[in-house]
Amino acid sequence: MSCPGCYKKGTGRFCRRCRHELFDGARIAAVLPFETPNDSNLAQYQERTKRLSISGVQLKYSLRLEEGQFVLTDRNGAYILKPIPPLPLSLIDQAPENEHLTMQIARQVYGMSTAFNALLRFKDGAPAYITRRFDIVTDKGIRYLQEDFAQLSGRTRKSHGENFKYEGSYEEIGILIRKYIAAAVPALEAYFRLVLFNYLFSNGDAHLKNFSITRTPYGDYGLTPAYDLMCTVLHTEGESDTALELYQDDMEDPFYQSYGFYGRPHFEELARRIGILPRRAAAIIDHLLSKTDKVMEMIEGSYLSASPKERYTHYYLDKVRRFEVEKGIM
Repeated sequence: MSCPGCYKKGTGRFCRRCRHELFDGARIAAVLPFETPNDSNLAQYQERTKRLSISGVQLKYSLRLEEGQFVLTDRNGAYILKPIPPLPLSLIDQAPENEHLTMQIARQVYGMSTAFNALLRFKDGAPAYITRRFDIVTDKGIRYLQEDFAQLSGRTRKSHGENFKYEGSYEEIGILIRKYIAAAVPALEAYFRLVLFNYLFSNGDAHLKNFSITRTPYGDYGLTPAYDLMCTVLHTEGESDTALELYQDDMEDPFYQSYGFYGRPHFEELARRIGILPRRAAAIIDHLLSKTDKVMEMIEGSYLSASPKERYTHYYLDKVRRFEVEKGIM
């Protein structure tokens, strides 16, 4: 048995650290007091909660804590709940743990700032991913302003069509970070690390709305913690490696023309274009590539079933190998 938040070995209850980060220290059960959304109870969900959105392949519902238990809510929700998406996709029953594992790898292995999250169970045993909203401070009733990069780049469904959040490039986001964030250098490095992480872990849905800035208590702006990280190819095999171009005409580069995929030269070029020093870009790339053993340990200790673990591992190692091409290792 392990902690539903961080996998720490124990009794299957939340460890002290996760209780503090997720629930301000309260002892909360890892089993939700209601059943999975289905045809027989969907009216209850629609009546008692605000369905936030459909992002990629996942439904989202709003929750709050009331007398030590989660309740569905249409206001003052401090948590987002994602059950198994009701879609005919490969291994879709593994989606909650896919996201949980990927978020935990980002934080525990690479030290990245992420939204606090856990894997819960409904009363009927089905898994559900839950994350604490970072734009709300519940004990103070404060909600911080947050804007994603679709908003910051002026893209909407009305102005740019149905696929508006998939237009643009990661270079463009970097340019906007320089525009809106005063402490641009550390923000750009954190952003570059996240773009590279998404590539290594086959998140093909890291679009404009999955990167955001927020106003801090001091009145300036910074990047939000990372959210919506998952190995999307586990459910949608054959999708594009990235949701956006790295930069304009990136597929015209000699490396891509030779191998048919992004490699180290592309990420070094992206870093150069958004203003990251070459030595810093190299250090970030090397750091992410140096943690294979720890990543494998996390995958093995996760709640994924055996076959999805193998596929998750395969996709990850394939991306790592792409960075070894110029060394003649692949």
